[in-house]
Amino acid sequence: MTRISAQQLISEILDADSFISWDKPPHYGNISEDYLAALAKAREKSGVDEAVVTGEGTVFGTRVAFVLSEFAFLGGSIGAATARRIIDAIHRATEEKLPLLISPSSGGTRMQEGTPAFALMVSITTAVYRHKDAHLPFLVYLRNPTTGGVMASWGSAGHFTFAEPNALLGFLGPRVVELTTGRPIPDGVQTGENLAAKGVIDGVISPQQLRSSMQKINNVLLSPPAIAEPTVHVPVSAALPLRAWDAITATRRHDRPGLQQLLTALGAEQVIALSGTGDGRTSPTIKVVLTRIGGRPVVIIGQDRHNQPPLAETEMGPAALRFARRGIALAHQLQIPLISIIDTTGAELSQAAEEAGMAGSIARTLGELVDVDVPTVSVILGQGCGGGALAMLPADKVLAAANGWLSPLPPEGASAIIYRDTTHAPQMMQDQGVSAQALLESGIIDDIIPEAPDAADEPMEFIQRVIEHITHALWELENNPKRVGREQRFRHYERLADALIAD
Repeated sequence: MTRISAQQLISEILDADSFISWDKPPHYGNISEDYLAALAKAREKSGVDEAVVTGEGTVFGTRVAFVLSEFAFLGGSIGAATARRIIDAIHRATEEKLPLLISPSSGGTRMQEGTPAFALMVSITTAVYRHKDAHLPFLVYLRNPTTGGVMASWGSAGHFTFAEPNALLGFLGPRVVELTTGRPIPDGVQTGENLAAKGVIDGVISPQQLRSSMQKINNVLLSPPAIAEPTVHVPVSAALPLRAWDAITATRRHDRPGLQQLLTALGAEQVIALSGTGDGRTSPTIKVVLTRIGGRPVVIIGQDRHNQPPLAETEMGPAALRFARRGIALAHQLQIPLISIIDTTGAELSQAAEEAGMAGSIARTLGELVDVDVPTVSVILGQGCGGGALAMLPADKVLAAANGWLSPLPPEGASAIIYRDTTHAPQMMQDQGVSAQALLESGIIDDIIPEAPDAADEPMEFIQRVIEHITHALWELENNPKRVGREQRFRHYERLADALIAD
């Protein structure tokens, strides 16, 4: 396939006449005559003086720094001069507080420079993490081909990672793999399309779509936040369910709005979806998105009940919670609030889930939510069943829909344990205090989002109310920083234990 040059990419993604080069003449030190000749030939062939082009430009008026590989220059290979140019550009982007686009197209280390050049992948990665420490957006756009040490270091370190269509991407190129192992890589494995489907990268987009994606990321993350206190509307007909079982029955309605309706209401123009864990796992039962709520950038990690049994086949297993933890890490890296949406029939119960560490995955997710250093809000949108719900509960502020509920086990399972039948489930749920009102009285949640009287009968109005309550919760946390953070959460949940014992 044809390869997109660095100059072509600049023309596709940057505003007209906005390109400013940061490149300085490369220095190579004492090198062989053969290497000098190879460099001269590469300059003539590619029209550039090294295997990367760096600089800045604007995308819809917003300044962006970039590092773009040029494959026509010695296969985009990385030597000492190349690494120095990349590092300098990343440091400048960090100093000037600019979002960063890196677009590799490289076979990896420059063979003329050997192991010292190979070790420079670490040096480039340290510069990347300095940029990340500044909580600035970092987007990777993988071009054909990207393999070797580049793919295995800074090419896989983005907050968001996309690839051009039909790009060859992999740890090592197919020819190297076959010659080294004696076994060929099957066709279609080392493609962006396959890696996106497996949750390794976030999607496959054209250069034109890359420009739009960069605009969306910049708009979500860099637009000024709202300041004024938001309004919360309470419907006149709002009512709490009379019994816990009424709430449970309401949340089991197939037409009850859930995570998908919430994301739709936020608007496609400001929702950036991740595709998986980044390390080869994905699950439709959880979605992780970057978006704006109430004029503030947030990360949402949300359980999608409509992609879980009994409405779908996939259960929420360890991979799903690993995906959620990627969202927690992203909120930490960008230092923006984290919203957790709880709506699940429960975690996966199977041999595969046990052997993949279901319990440990719940524990790690719960622990990371307690520990994360950004404002957090969790919402029990509907069903909150078992450890799968508990994993995503801890937050600075916890909300629940009027018909939302939280239970250690599926109601029928709890009844089966005690009574060896399911007919006692309604009374057991009442006695166990699973309803939103009972959760509020026990201090497990902080506020109730009204339903009028059932979200399924007023889906759009209910979802708007959810957004209003999340917006107000974020405003409260922003204006009361003592309510935010791990120490506050530690104290809150320790006091919760004391309060429940006192009762």
